[in-house]
Amino acid sequence: MTALVAGGHRDELALHIRAARRNGLTPEEIGAVLLQTAVYCGVPAANSAFAVAQRVLEEDTTGR
Repeated sequence: MTALVAGGHRDELALHIRAARRNGLTPEEIGAVLLQTAVYCGVPAANSAFAVAQRVLEEDTTGR
């Protein structure tokens, strides 16, 4: 996921977040991964990644 954030591949990131959930990662674990992107990829990239993750996780809970 961090490589996708670094490359700015937000659509692909959404796919991998969905896959991470299917493979058992919790929202907290996904958040921890994305938090590291702020340090290594920059805060703007991390903010974008968190927005993507929030959208995906909301879809996961609402079934959209």
